[in-house]
Amino acid sequence: MANAPGESAVLFDQPGPKSRRIIRIVNWSAAIVFAIALVLVLLRLYNPPDGENQLSWELWKPALDGEAWSDFYLPGLWMTLRATILAVIGSVVFGLAFGIGRLLPNVVIRSIAGVIVEFCRAVPVLMFMIFFWRFFAFLGVEGEAYWAVVVSLVLYNGSVVAELVRSGVGNLPNGQREASLALGLTHTQSLMEIEVPQAVFAMLPAAVTQLVVVLKDTALGSIIMYTDLLQESRRLGSMYFNILQTLAVAAVVYFVFCWLLSRLAEWLPKRMQQRTAAAVEHETVAPIAIMDPSNVNQIAVAREMKQRPYGGAPRRYHVHHRGSNASIREWRRTRYMQGYDETHPESQRDFQKEKEAWPFFKDNGKDKPRNGDSGSTHNQ
Repeated sequence: MANAPGESAVLFDQPGPKSRRIIRIVNWSAAIVFAIALVLVLLRLYNPPDGENQLSWELWKPALDGEAWSDFYLPGLWMTLRATILAVIGSVVFGLAFGIGRLLPNVVIRSIAGVIVEFCRAVPVLMFMIFFWRFFAFLGVEGEAYWAVVVSLVLYNGSVVAELVRSGVGNLPNGQREASLALGLTHTQSLMEIEVPQAVFAMLPAAVTQLVVVLKDTALGSIIMYTDLLQESRRLGSMYFNILQTLAVAAVVYFVFCWLLSRLAEWLPKRMQQRTAAAVEHETVAPIAIMDPSNVNQIAVAREMKQRPYGGAPRRYHVHHRGSNASIREWRRTRYMQGYDETHPESQRDFQKEKEAWPFFKDNGKDKPRNGDSGSTHNQ
């Protein structure tokens, strides 16, 4: 599959002509199989062996009229969003608290936070809901199903957020902590003031993606009689004996909201990159030298001065590049004129030695070119 313009192949290389042909064949074959399966399903729904036509408008009309939306779908959707919003807020608080706890230098706090996070990640959400539903009912808490759903989602998704925080801090360069410790901060201060803020900012896209999981997991609350969108659609279907139609409408509503959250998760990294990306530094291009229209010497020297991949001191002698005024006899004398500071002490000291070595320099303190040389002392 070819990437969009401006994107790079991260997981695999671009396919060749043969691979693209195979991909097209597989895609068309899959599309044909899907179309045939869809037609067979519609035919089965149109003429079931024992039952009425499920594509009849008489069954779809009660699932789509205004009364169904005002009395069932919209109230159920509000209960779903209500539990989702509170669960997201609680998950973020839980994740930050226990994610930071797993990173603190205190061994006791780090161990307790690690046990809680791993336990909440390992237990299924539905088991949490059933347990807290019976627990809150035993305590006489009003709205026990709602609070059971919220607490269960907070525990599970909060443990995921805690792991996102821990992995975000672990992926930061080691120089962040080393620099903060060199400035006199403690490990805890470095963690709270420098590392965690960067990790939270970096994990936002993954955290937004987790919102889709929270929204979908609220449907498990229908098992404990929580009146969410799924439960309300089932109630409507039981009234008009069109459970298939009402569930199809609920599925479309779930799809729309999950799709919007997915688009938000895709937009957020691009927005973050625009706000945090540094300005693009253009390639260094030195002035064009006299009698050197190609400018090969200046560009090569500028790259040597700017890009030293292995570090270290600047080169004492440049690589002998080609060009009209790259004279061998003038090379040693002009080596500091090709990008180096002319006021550099070593440059001045070497220039005095060159004056003593070359007699033709001593004419009123001015340079005189030799015959056959370009006569240019401009930068190469």
